[in-house]
Amino acid sequence: MRAAPSRAQTDSERLKILYIQPGTATFAGIERVVDSISSSLAEDYSEDFDVDVLYVSVHSNRPAGREYTAIQHNVTGRIHLMWTIRRVVARKHYDLVVVPQIEATVICMTSCIGLRRRFALHLHGNPRFERTHVKAKILFFLMKVFFLRRVTSIFGTSPRQLDAFKVMFNSTRPQYWLPNPVRDFGPCHHEGNAVRDRVTFVNVGRFSYQKGQDILLAAFFELRQRRPNVALKIVGHGDGEDTLRAQISLLGLDDAVILEFHPNNPMPALVSSDVYVSSSRWEGWSLAICEALRFGLPVISSDCEFGPSDILIDERLGRLVPVDDIASLTEAMQYYCDHLSEELQHADFRRMFVDRFSEDRVVSVHAEALRNAATA
Repeated sequence: MRAAPSRAQTDSERLKILYIQPGTATFAGIERVVDSISSSLAEDYSEDFDVDVLYVSVHSNRPAGREYTAIQHNVTGRIHLMWTIRRVVARKHYDLVVVPQIEATVICMTSCIGLRRRFALHLHGNPRFERTHVKAKILFFLMKVFFLRRVTSIFGTSPRQLDAFKVMFNSTRPQYWLPNPVRDFGPCHHEGNAVRDRVTFVNVGRFSYQKGQDILLAAFFELRQRRPNVALKIVGHGDGEDTLRAQISLLGLDDAVILEFHPNNPMPALVSSDVYVSSSRWEGWSLAICEALRFGLPVISSDCEFGPSDILIDERLGRLVPVDDIASLTEAMQYYCDHLSEELQHADFRRMFVDRFSEDRVVSVHAEALRNAATA
Protein backbone atom coordinates (compact mmCIF):
# COMPACT_ATOMS: atom_id res chain seq x y z
CA MET A 1 0.00 0.00 0.00
CA ARG A 2 1.41 3.34 -1.02
CA ALA A 3 1.49 6.34 1.28
CA ALA A 4 -1.50 8.64 1.21
CA PRO A 5 -1.11 12.37 0.55
CA SER A 6 -0.19 14.23 3.73
CA ARG A 7 -2.86 16.92 3.44
CA ALA A 8 -5.41 18.26 1.02
CA GLN A 9 -4.52 21.46 -0.79
CA THR A 10 -6.01 23.58 -3.53
CA ASP A 11 -4.18 23.96 -6.84
CA SER A 12 -2.88 27.35 -5.78
CA GLU A 13 -1.51 25.92 -2.53
CA ARG A 14 0.23 22.91 -4.02
CA LEU A 15 3.99 23.21 -4.11
CA LYS A 16 5.19 23.59 -7.69
CA ILE A 17 8.27 21.48 -8.34
CA LEU A 18 10.42 21.42 -11.47
CA TYR A 19 12.98 18.68 -12.06
CA ILE A 20 15.63 19.29 -14.72
CA GLN A 21 16.69 16.14 -16.58
CA PRO A 22 20.27 16.03 -17.94
CA GLY A 23 20.70 16.25 -21.70
CA THR A 24 21.79 12.67 -22.24
CA ALA A 25 21.21 10.22 -25.08
CA THR A 26 20.13 7.28 -22.92
CA PHE A 27 17.36 7.03 -20.35
CA ALA A 28 19.28 5.30 -17.55
CA GLY A 29 20.47 6.16 -14.01
CA ILE A 30 19.64 9.78 -13.14
CA GLU A 31 16.88 9.90 -15.72
CA ARG A 32 15.17 6.81 -14.34
CA VAL A 33 15.41 8.03 -10.75
CA VAL A 34 13.86 11.40 -11.58
CA ASP A 35 11.12 9.76 -13.64
CA SER A 36 10.27 7.24 -10.91
CA ILE A 37 10.15 9.78 -8.09
CA SER A 38 8.23 12.35 -10.15
CA SER A 39 5.73 9.71 -11.18
CA SER A 40 5.22 8.55 -7.58
CA LEU A 41 4.85 12.12 -6.34
CA ALA A 42 2.29 12.89 -9.05
CA GLU A 43 0.30 9.75 -8.24
CA ASP A 44 0.56 9.57 -4.44
CA TYR A 45 1.01 13.20 -3.45
CA SER A 46 -1.05 14.96 -6.10
CA GLU A 47 -2.78 17.11 -3.47
CA ASP A 48 0.58 18.34 -2.19
CA PHE A 49 2.73 18.74 -5.29
CA ASP A 50 2.41 19.95 -8.88
CA VAL A 51 5.33 18.19 -10.58
CA ASP A 52 6.92 19.13 -13.91
CA VAL A 53 9.97 17.53 -15.51
CA LEU A 54 12.03 19.33 -18.18
CA TYR A 55 13.61 17.06 -20.79
CA VAL A 56 16.21 18.71 -23.03
CA SER A 57 16.92 15.63 -25.16
CA VAL A 58 14.88 12.77 -26.61
CA HIS A 59 14.96 9.34 -24.96
CA SER A 60 13.45 6.61 -27.10
CA ASN A 61 13.10 4.31 -24.09
CA ARG A 62 11.42 6.81 -21.76
CA PRO A 63 8.27 5.36 -20.14
CA ALA A 64 5.00 6.74 -21.43
CA GLY A 65 1.77 7.52 -19.60
CA ARG A 66 3.26 9.25 -16.57
CA GLU A 67 1.12 11.47 -14.31
CA TYR A 68 3.62 14.30 -14.02
CA THR A 69 3.89 17.00 -16.70
CA ALA A 70 6.76 16.31 -19.10
CA ILE A 71 8.11 19.46 -20.79
CA GLN A 72 10.04 18.45 -23.90
CA HIS A 73 12.57 20.76 -25.56
CA ASN A 74 15.28 19.43 -27.85
CA VAL A 75 18.20 21.79 -27.29
CA THR A 76 21.11 22.31 -29.68
CA GLY A 77 24.07 23.80 -27.89
CA ARG A 78 24.84 25.52 -24.59
CA ILE A 79 23.23 28.89 -25.39
CA HIS A 80 20.01 27.19 -26.52
CA LEU A 81 20.05 25.10 -23.33
CA MET A 82 20.40 28.13 -21.08
CA TRP A 83 17.72 30.06 -22.95
CA THR A 84 15.37 27.07 -22.73
CA ILE A 85 15.91 26.62 -18.99
CA ARG A 86 15.31 30.30 -18.30
CA ARG A 87 12.12 30.36 -20.37
CA VAL A 88 10.70 27.25 -18.68
CA VAL A 89 11.60 28.36 -15.15
CA ALA A 90 10.24 31.88 -15.74
CA ARG A 91 6.85 30.91 -17.10
CA LYS A 92 5.66 29.28 -13.87
CA HIS A 93 6.26 30.34 -10.30
CA TYR A 94 8.04 27.20 -9.16
CA ASP A 95 8.57 26.81 -5.44
CA LEU A 96 11.61 24.61 -6.06
CA VAL A 97 13.82 23.70 -9.03
CA VAL A 98 15.76 20.45 -8.54
CA VAL A 99 18.87 20.03 -10.68
CA PRO A 100 21.15 16.97 -10.84
CA GLN A 101 24.90 17.35 -10.37
CA ILE A 102 27.08 20.38 -9.71
CA GLU A 103 27.90 21.46 -13.26
CA ALA A 104 24.27 21.37 -14.41
CA THR A 105 23.16 23.29 -11.30
CA VAL A 106 25.62 26.11 -12.00
CA ILE A 107 24.49 26.31 -15.64
CA CYS A 108 20.83 26.30 -14.56
CA MET A 109 21.29 28.95 -11.88
CA THR A 110 23.33 31.11 -14.24
CA SER A 111 20.50 30.87 -16.76
CA CYS A 112 18.01 32.02 -14.12
CA ILE A 113 19.89 35.02 -12.68
CA GLY A 114 17.29 37.65 -11.80
CA LEU A 115 14.48 35.11 -11.31
CA ARG A 116 13.41 34.60 -7.72
CA ARG A 117 13.41 30.81 -7.44
CA ARG A 118 14.65 28.27 -4.92
CA PHE A 119 17.12 25.67 -6.18
CA ALA A 120 18.11 22.27 -4.81
CA LEU A 121 21.30 20.55 -5.93
CA HIS A 122 20.81 16.78 -6.23
CA LEU A 123 24.12 14.90 -6.09
CA HIS A 124 24.22 11.61 -7.99
CA GLY A 125 27.94 10.96 -8.35
CA ASN A 126 31.25 11.71 -6.66
CA PRO A 127 32.23 15.40 -6.85
CA ARG A 128 35.89 14.62 -6.22
CA PHE A 129 36.11 12.51 -9.37
CA GLU A 130 33.92 14.72 -11.56
CA ARG A 131 36.17 17.80 -11.45
CA THR A 132 38.38 16.37 -14.20
CA HIS A 133 38.63 19.07 -16.90
CA VAL A 134 38.94 22.83 -17.15
CA LYS A 135 35.24 23.51 -17.70
CA ALA A 136 34.28 21.38 -14.70
CA LYS A 137 36.88 23.07 -12.50
CA ILE A 138 35.50 26.50 -13.42
CA LEU A 139 31.92 25.44 -12.70
CA PHE A 140 32.91 23.84 -9.40
CA PHE A 141 34.69 27.05 -8.43
CA LEU A 142 31.61 29.11 -9.27
CA MET A 143 29.45 26.78 -7.19
CA LYS A 144 31.73 27.12 -4.17
CA VAL A 145 32.27 30.89 -4.20
CA PHE A 146 29.03 32.21 -5.68
CA PHE A 147 26.10 29.82 -6.14
CA LEU A 148 26.23 27.54 -3.09
CA ARG A 149 24.95 30.26 -0.75
CA ARG A 150 21.94 30.62 -3.09
CA VAL A 151 21.14 26.89 -3.06
CA THR A 152 18.30 26.08 -0.70
CA SER A 153 19.24 22.45 0.00
CA ILE A 154 21.62 19.67 -1.00
CA PHE A 155 20.07 16.31 -1.85
CA GLY A 156 22.30 13.25 -2.01
CA THR A 157 22.05 9.56 -2.80
CA SER A 158 24.45 8.47 -0.03
CA PRO A 159 25.23 9.72 3.50
CA ARG A 160 28.97 9.51 2.85
CA GLN A 161 28.52 11.41 -0.40
CA LEU A 162 26.81 14.25 1.47
CA ASP A 163 29.55 14.29 4.13
CA ALA A 164 32.23 14.50 1.43
CA PHE A 165 30.42 17.37 -0.32
CA LYS A 166 30.13 19.26 2.96
CA VAL A 167 33.88 19.02 3.53
CA MET A 168 34.88 19.67 -0.08
CA PHE A 169 32.74 22.82 -0.41
CA ASN A 170 32.77 23.91 3.24
CA SER A 171 29.00 23.80 2.94
CA THR A 172 26.54 24.80 5.64
CA ARG A 173 23.46 24.25 3.48
CA PRO A 174 20.77 21.81 4.75
CA GLN A 175 21.43 18.29 3.50
CA TYR A 176 19.01 15.41 2.89
CA TRP A 177 19.75 11.79 2.12
CA LEU A 178 17.30 10.69 -0.57
CA PRO A 179 17.72 6.99 -1.38
CA ASN A 180 17.23 6.07 -5.01
CA PRO A 181 14.10 3.99 -5.62
CA VAL A 182 14.61 0.35 -6.59
CA ARG A 183 12.22 -1.01 -9.18
CA ASP A 184 9.93 -3.94 -8.49
CA PHE A 185 10.28 -6.22 -11.49
CA GLY A 186 7.32 -8.38 -10.50
CA PRO A 187 7.29 -12.17 -10.25
CA CYS A 188 10.27 -13.80 -11.88
CA HIS A 189 11.75 -17.26 -12.08
CA HIS A 190 15.43 -17.25 -11.23
CA GLU A 191 17.21 -19.53 -13.66
CA GLY A 192 20.84 -18.80 -12.87
CA ASN A 193 21.59 -21.87 -10.79
CA ALA A 194 19.94 -24.34 -13.14
CA VAL A 195 23.38 -25.16 -14.54
CA ARG A 196 25.17 -26.42 -11.45
CA ASP A 197 28.55 -26.98 -13.05
CA ARG A 198 28.90 -23.39 -14.27
CA VAL A 199 28.82 -20.16 -12.29
CA THR A 200 27.73 -17.04 -14.17
CA PHE A 201 28.81 -13.60 -12.98
CA VAL A 202 27.02 -10.48 -14.20
CA ASN A 203 27.77 -6.75 -14.29
CA VAL A 204 25.27 -4.05 -15.31
CA GLY A 205 26.26 -0.48 -16.15
CA ARG A 206 27.64 1.98 -18.66
CA PHE A 207 30.66 0.78 -20.63
CA SER A 208 33.02 3.35 -19.12
CA TYR A 209 36.19 3.88 -17.10
CA GLN A 210 34.09 4.75 -14.04
CA LYS A 211 32.40 1.33 -14.00
CA GLY A 212 35.75 -0.48 -14.05
CA GLN A 213 34.80 -3.32 -16.40
CA ASP A 214 38.47 -3.47 -17.43
CA ILE A 215 39.32 -4.49 -13.85
CA LEU A 216 36.50 -7.03 -13.87
CA LEU A 217 37.77 -8.62 -17.08
CA ALA A 218 41.31 -8.86 -15.71
CA ALA A 219 40.01 -10.53 -12.53
CA PHE A 220 37.78 -12.86 -14.51
CA PHE A 221 40.78 -13.89 -16.62
CA GLU A 222 42.64 -14.85 -13.43
CA LEU A 223 39.58 -16.65 -12.06
CA ARG A 224 39.21 -18.74 -15.18
CA GLN A 225 42.72 -20.12 -14.74
CA ARG A 226 41.55 -21.57 -11.40
CA ARG A 227 37.87 -22.30 -12.11
CA PRO A 228 37.38 -22.99 -15.85
CA ASN A 229 33.61 -23.47 -15.65
CA VAL A 230 32.67 -19.83 -15.22
CA ALA A 231 30.96 -17.27 -17.43
CA LEU A 232 30.57 -13.49 -17.36
CA LYS A 233 27.86 -11.19 -18.71
CA ILE A 234 28.53 -7.47 -19.01
CA VAL A 235 25.27 -5.65 -19.64
CA GLY A 236 25.08 -2.00 -20.61
CA HIS A 237 25.76 0.63 -23.22
CA GLY A 238 28.24 3.37 -23.95
CA ASP A 239 31.26 4.55 -25.87
CA GLY A 240 33.59 2.06 -24.21
CA GLU A 241 32.11 -0.98 -25.90
CA ASP A 242 34.82 -1.31 -28.56
CA THR A 243 37.55 -1.05 -25.94
CA LEU A 244 35.94 -3.80 -23.85
CA ARG A 245 35.51 -6.08 -26.87
CA ALA A 246 39.18 -5.60 -27.72
CA GLN A 247 40.20 -6.50 -24.17
CA ILE A 248 37.99 -9.60 -24.22
CA SER A 249 39.66 -10.79 -27.41
CA LEU A 250 43.15 -9.94 -26.15
CA LEU A 251 42.57 -12.05 -23.03
CA GLY A 252 41.13 -14.91 -25.05
CA LEU A 253 37.74 -14.71 -23.30
CA ASP A 254 35.45 -14.62 -26.33
CA ASP A 255 33.95 -17.99 -25.44
CA ALA A 256 33.26 -17.05 -21.80
CA VAL A 257 32.27 -13.35 -21.80
CA ILE A 258 29.15 -11.90 -23.39
CA LEU A 259 28.39 -8.21 -23.84
CA GLU A 260 24.63 -7.63 -23.76
CA PHE A 261 22.41 -4.59 -24.29
CA HIS A 262 19.40 -4.19 -21.98
CA PRO A 263 18.90 -0.43 -21.48
CA ASN A 264 15.39 -0.71 -20.04
CA ASN A 265 15.29 -3.92 -18.07
CA PRO A 266 18.23 -5.91 -16.66
CA MET A 267 15.92 -8.76 -15.63
CA PRO A 268 16.87 -11.12 -18.52
CA ALA A 269 20.52 -10.97 -17.50
CA LEU A 270 19.95 -11.09 -13.73
CA VAL A 271 17.56 -14.05 -13.71
CA SER A 272 20.05 -16.12 -15.71
CA SER A 273 23.10 -15.28 -13.55
CA ASP A 274 24.40 -16.35 -10.16
CA VAL A 275 26.56 -13.57 -8.72
CA TYR A 276 26.54 -9.82 -9.34
CA VAL A 277 29.88 -7.98 -9.57
CA SER A 278 30.31 -4.21 -9.35
CA SER A 279 33.84 -3.11 -10.19
CA SER A 280 33.22 0.65 -10.19
CA ARG A 281 35.98 3.12 -9.41
CA TRP A 282 33.36 5.51 -7.99
CA GLU A 283 29.59 5.72 -7.59
CA GLY A 284 26.94 7.98 -6.17
CA TRP A 285 24.84 5.06 -4.92
CA SER A 286 24.36 1.99 -7.12
CA LEU A 287 20.92 1.10 -8.33
CA ALA A 288 22.45 -1.87 -10.12
CA ILE A 289 23.57 -3.43 -6.83
CA CYS A 290 20.11 -2.95 -5.33
CA GLU A 291 18.45 -4.44 -8.40
CA ALA A 292 20.71 -7.48 -8.18
CA LEU A 293 19.68 -7.93 -4.54
CA ARG A 294 16.07 -7.67 -5.66
CA PHE A 295 16.67 -10.91 -7.57
CA GLY A 296 18.37 -12.53 -4.58
CA LEU A 297 21.86 -12.47 -6.07
CA PRO A 298 24.91 -12.16 -3.81
CA VAL A 299 26.99 -9.09 -4.66
CA ILE A 300 30.70 -8.48 -4.90
CA SER A 301 31.52 -4.79 -5.06
CA SER A 302 34.53 -2.52 -4.99
CA ASP A 303 34.44 -0.44 -1.82
CA CYS A 304 34.33 2.77 -3.80
CA GLU A 305 32.94 6.15 -2.90
CA PHE A 306 29.99 6.19 -2.54
CA GLY A 307 27.11 3.75 -2.12
CA PRO A 308 28.25 0.11 -1.97
CA SER A 309 29.32 0.27 1.68
CA ASP A 310 25.98 1.91 2.54
CA ILE A 311 24.16 -1.01 0.91
CA LEU A 312 26.26 -4.10 1.66
CA ILE A 313 26.07 -3.83 5.44
CA ASP A 314 25.70 -7.57 6.06
CA GLU A 315 27.87 -10.41 4.70
CA ARG A 316 24.70 -12.23 3.66
CA LEU A 317 24.23 -9.47 1.09
CA GLY A 318 27.71 -9.63 -0.37
CA ARG A 319 31.35 -8.68 -0.02
CA LEU A 320 33.37 -5.49 -0.48
CA VAL A 321 36.84 -5.48 -2.03
CA PRO A 322 39.35 -2.64 -2.48
CA VAL A 323 39.02 -0.45 -5.58
CA ASP A 324 41.23 -1.41 -8.56
CA ASP A 325 42.40 -4.55 -6.75
CA ILE A 326 42.41 -7.41 -9.26
CA ALA A 327 43.69 -10.00 -6.78
CA SER A 328 41.04 -9.27 -4.14
CA LEU A 329 38.29 -9.26 -6.72
CA THR A 330 39.50 -12.61 -8.07
CA GLU A 331 39.54 -14.11 -4.57
CA ALA A 332 35.98 -12.93 -3.88
CA MET A 333 34.73 -14.38 -7.16
CA GLN A 334 36.47 -17.67 -6.36
CA TYR A 335 34.76 -17.73 -2.96
CA TYR A 336 31.32 -17.59 -4.56
CA CYS A 337 32.29 -20.28 -7.06
CA ASP A 338 33.11 -22.56 -4.15
CA HIS A 339 30.24 -21.59 -1.82
CA LEU A 340 27.37 -20.82 -4.16
CA SER A 341 25.02 -23.48 -2.76
CA GLU A 342 25.20 -22.16 0.79
CA GLU A 343 24.93 -18.55 -0.44
CA LEU A 344 21.63 -19.47 -2.10
CA GLN A 345 20.14 -19.80 1.37
CA HIS A 346 20.36 -16.02 1.83
CA ALA A 347 18.43 -15.12 -1.35
CA ASP A 348 15.20 -14.27 0.51
CA PHE A 349 17.11 -12.15 3.01
CA ARG A 350 18.55 -10.11 0.14
CA ARG A 351 15.12 -9.59 -1.42
CA MET A 352 13.58 -8.49 1.87
CA PHE A 353 16.52 -6.22 2.70
CA VAL A 354 16.26 -4.21 -0.50
CA ASP A 355 12.54 -3.59 0.10
CA ARG A 356 13.60 -0.68 2.33
CA PHE A 357 14.56 1.14 -0.88
CA SER A 358 11.39 0.31 -2.80
CA GLU A 359 9.71 3.17 -4.63
CA ASP A 360 6.65 3.35 -2.39
CA ARG A 361 8.86 3.65 0.71
CA VAL A 362 11.43 6.20 -0.43
CA VAL A 363 8.94 8.55 -2.10
CA SER A 364 7.80 9.77 1.33
CA VAL A 365 11.41 10.69 2.17
CA HIS A 366 11.68 12.64 -1.09
CA ALA A 367 8.36 14.37 -0.44
CA GLU A 368 9.44 15.55 3.02
CA ALA A 369 12.75 16.89 1.68
CA LEU A 370 10.95 18.75 -1.10
CA ARG A 371 8.57 20.36 1.39
CA ASN A 372 11.45 21.51 3.58
CA ALA A 373 13.53 22.81 0.68
CA ALA A 374 10.59 24.58 -0.99
CA THR A 375 9.46 26.38 2.14
CA ALA A 376 12.80 27.17 3.76
